[in-house]
Amino acid sequence: MLLVPRWVLFSSGCAPVLLIAGWMIAASLEGPGYDPVTQTISVLAAYGASGSWVMNGAFLALGVCHLLTAWGLRAAAAAGRVALAGGGVAAVLVALIPAPGSGGSLRHGSVAAVGFAFLALWPLLAADGSDGAPWALRPVPASAATTVMAVGAAWFMLELHRQGVAGVAERLVTALQSFWPFVVVTSCLRHRRSPPDACPDEA
Repeated sequence: MLLVPRWVLFSSGCAPVLLIAGWMIAASLEGPGYDPVTQTISVLAAYGASGSWVMNGAFLALGVCHLLTAWGLRAAAAAGRVALAGGGVAAVLVALIPAPGSGGSLRHGSVAAVGFAFLALWPLLAADGSDGAPWALRPVPASAATTVMAVGAAWFMLELHRQGVAGVAERLVTALQSFWPFVVVTSCLRHRRSPPDACPDEA
């Protein structure tokens, strides 16, 4: 018996593809005036940006993918599924509350920060401590994933503050956060429960 339905492989696999394709297409529409090394993805989705409709569409699609994956990922702990769904909702809200064309936005920044937090914490919250858990849901890999995502988010905030390579940092951490659900789903589909021990023959 499969731990998760096969369609979850599609929803989780589409998430990183749609996100990365979104920022690549939006950046090409924006032209040479946009610097992907120092400027964030939110700049591509801001009011007045040439590719804002592409980037916001990618955020919406990403959110839907995370929501569907959270729904179907029944092998994960409930708290982790809720956190993944929260990250999906945050992605949808990021698209609905784009950043202004210039300056910052407290609402947009707050929603994005909440999304980062949910998607960083969900691997740890989804962990299963039982001996028969799929590899990606075991405590050590799950804790490692959360640690790497949290460090990546902190690096992004540091680069944003010092006006450094914020674009690179954000792309790395968001790509990892969007890809990890696919890793978990693949792990669940490849996992096979150990058959129950055979009952000893009666004397």
